[in-house]
Amino acid sequence: MPNGSLENWLHPVATPDEINDVLRILSLPQRLNIAIDVASALDYLHHHCHKPIVHCDLKPSNVLLDNDMTAHVGDFGLARFIPEAAGRSHPSQSSSVGLKGTIGYAAPEYGMGTKVSALGDTYSYGILLLEMFTGKRPTESMFNDKLNLHNFVKMALPERIADIIDPIFLSSKAEEEETTAADSSNLAHMKREKMHECLISILRIGVSCSLESPRERMAITEAIKELQLIRKILLGNGVSFGASTG
Repeated sequence: MPNGSLENWLHPVATPDEINDVLRILSLPQRLNIAIDVASALDYLHHHCHKPIVHCDLKPSNVLLDNDMTAHVGDFGLARFIPEAAGRSHPSQSSSVGLKGTIGYAAPEYGMGTKVSALGDTYSYGILLLEMFTGKRPTESMFNDKLNLHNFVKMALPERIADIIDPIFLSSKAEEEETTAADSSNLAHMKREKMHECLISILRIGVSCSLESPRERMAITEAIKELQLIRKILLGNGVSFGASTG
């Protein structure tokens, strides 16, 4: 894909040839659009294919971006066809699942011999969503048996939202406020508050999708509806922090 993978945008590393270039940055609306694209792709695989498909390895490096920054889910090397009923209900037990996915993104029930299900993809999506808006990989050294990305975000919401979001949102916000002198302080404050409210809502969806219990996870169709509503709110308030460059 022309714009590479989501991994390269979330965690850019400048090569010697690019060292003097500005690193590519995804704006808040762009990240939200990508999140909706990925959720819509999962919904299609789970509910609208002739035979339901579970991807089994959703992660940033498997989300590819085209010229228009539309996201596409790739790498179906671990994908499985599943009975339609299994794609829409809780997983059943099996002696061995035969695959583990990627550490940090694979659903915890897979490690206990549970059959693959759409709910496993939902878990991976929740972790992906949390990574997209915190900028933290689920495999970072700060996470261990007692603290994972899910709990890190859950414990901080809603009061400490500024402590956990990707710092680029804060730096871009400050930059924009300095260059928009025409904005009144009240308007700037309203935009800042609206951005925080939307980020809280997005991260709560990520937490709900990545709950340990498969039965308690938010349905991917519900996640799409809520994310689309958040996008309407953002667009209605002109929030565009962190413009991308490439």
